Amino acid sequence: MKRAEQISMEDCCKDGQKRASDNEDCASIPLISASTTCMIVQEQCCVKVLEDNMCAVGINVAKDQGACDSLLTSTCETKTTKFCCNCCLLGKEAQANGLPCDHDLSVGSQCSKVSRVCCMEGHANKGTNRQRVCFSFVGKCAHSCVGNDTCACFKGYKLKPDGSSCEDINECLLGAANCRGGERCINTEGSFRCQREVSCGTGYELTDSNNCKDIDECETGIHNCGPEFRCQNTQGSFRCLPKVKCGPGFIQDALGNCIDINECVSQTEPCHRGQVCINTVGSYICQRNSVNCGRGYHLNDDGTRCVDIDECKGAEKVCEGHGCINLLGSYRCECEPGYIFNSISRVCEDVNECRHYPGRLCAHKCENTLGSYKCSCTTGFKIAGDGRNCDDLNECESNPCSQECANVYGSYQCYCRRGYQLSDIDGMTCEDIDECALPTGGHICSYRCHNTPGSFHCSCPINGYTLAPNGRSCQDIDECVTGTHTCTENQSCFNIQGGFRCLSFDCPNNYRRVGETVARLQRSDTVRCIKTCQPKDVACVLDPMLSVSHTFISLPTFREFTRPEEIVFLRTTVPAYGSYHLGSYDVKFDILDGNVENAFDIMKRVENGMYVGVVRQVKPLIGPLTTVLRLSMRNLTSQGDSGQNIINVHVFVSEFWF
Repeated sequence: MKRAEQISMEDCCKDGQKRASDNEDCASIPLISASTTCMIVQEQCCVKVLEDNMCAVGINVAKDQGACDSLLTSTCETKTTKFCCNCCLLGKEAQANGLPCDHDLSVGSQCSKVSRVCCMEGHANKGTNRQRVCFSFVGKCAHSCVGNDTCACFKGYKLKPDGSSCEDINECLLGAANCRGGERCINTEGSFRCQREVSCGTGYELTDSNNCKDIDECETGIHNCGPEFRCQNTQGSFRCLPKVKCGPGFIQDALGNCIDINECVSQTEPCHRGQVCINTVGSYICQRNSVNCGRGYHLNDDGTRCVDIDECKGAEKVCEGHGCINLLGSYRCECEPGYIFNSISRVCEDVNECRHYPGRLCAHKCENTLGSYKCSCTTGFKIAGDGRNCDDLNECESNPCSQECANVYGSYQCYCRRGYQLSDIDGMTCEDIDECALPTGGHICSYRCHNTPGSFHCSCPINGYTLAPNGRSCQDIDECVTGTHTCTENQSCFNIQGGFRCLSFDCPNNYRRVGETVARLQRSDTVRCIKTCQPKDVACVLDPMLSVSHTFISLPTFREFTRPEEIVFLRTTVPAYGSYHLGSYDVKFDILDGNVENAFDIMKRVENGMYVGVVRQVKPLIGPLTTVLRLSMRNLTSQGDSGQNIINVHVFVSEFWF
């Protein structure tokens, strides 16, 4: 905001007119000066332009419509519009009736001017003496009207060639400013202002008249005096004076506190000769000088001179526990070993040998005592006979370990026997190792693992197995060899894993068995029946089946089945590399029956130039399980099938995996 002295009334009026042109509220327009007069001029000039605009609207309605009934009077603005409309109708009526435009009706000056303008414009439109009418209500002149056809500008402006607009006069450029030395002229709209070129400095402020004025910090409250001080203004600054005045014998410090003056020091010879000065609070006193003995002396009985005090014989026990030697004005203590005399406190003080001779008195730890010191050892050692060195302590003599103990230098180590491990909690107790619970426990024993203190043992199923010499694996008991089976004379004993089977086979009609029944069958044994037809038995001759064989195999339950297992090999005498036109053979192998869960397949391959049928287990089977794989082996020639052989593979799957 500009200062009041730098803004003219024309500036204030022009700002108000501009606010009205922008349709702002005249009652709440921003102030451009702290001057009350400028504020009034702003508001009135603003209201004047608004009234002129409203009046112009009313005049136009009267001219265009010839009536004012359409106008409302609900607000002050609409009342002005209708007022000017009615007054314009009076002028138009006077012009229409040939009456003079300057009538003497008592309708007020504003209404008379509006009536006269409308009356005269009517004459001009009829071609009579045309003149330019200057009327401030309708805003024909930018600033003000001074006659019937003349516009004028406010101070600080000049009229433009169009006769109605105004432009600013640059007083600084024309040299019309009255700035003083050290001030610079700055042009403003409709005026100018003088600005000081050098600032006033700390403690001063620039006034509206461009002068430097002292800032009264005490009055404005910008001082920093405490509650116990009073602010006193000075030119360009201020002072803080204490509210409380100190009395005689005191001086006031910067915080306002009253400090006693030591007159005995601050004054030169405050007392007469032969007197001594004694300071008191707020004053001092003079006393007659007397004999004053120093430390270690006292007055003799006559009170005339000072004599030595024998402190060693006094009531106060000095050098207690030590020897005492009297000196003139003092004494000295003959300290015992381990103590040293302090000349300031005059007592025998203990010597901290551990601090004075670090690392030279004790091998491990040094502990100071009154007049001496004591050595000690760290854990795992004991003090030696010389009281300074440390010997290793054999902790194993006190049996700290639950099993085995090994002494080491400065400590000991506990060990455990096989099958035990050292406790993680105390490092001394041996705990049993549960070998069966270890991550490899499932592979320690073939079947069952039983933990025992410090060890373990394995066991096998109750029937059909015995523990191997290694104490971990389970061996199958061959009941057919040991004679513990229950097979009859007409049956053959076949050992399976974990048991045995009593087997007997009868050949079908027209077939005879090759060989006799044996008491014990082995895996490589085969019971074979070949066809033997009766004379003239055509059906028997035409039957393609040539033989029926039985073979046997015992399998475990595979716990980890990763790839097919080859279990039976059907070897033939058919060469693999013959040709049909030479009458050579081929062989076809099939599984006819008994393939439980499709766990088996059969494939053909060549070994040593001959065809071999290989039966494979391709899926795991969970025992106990028994099945008979009925296999077909057909011989093929260039003329077709030359015969079929049936092989029955008796498969016994144990419930165990060993």
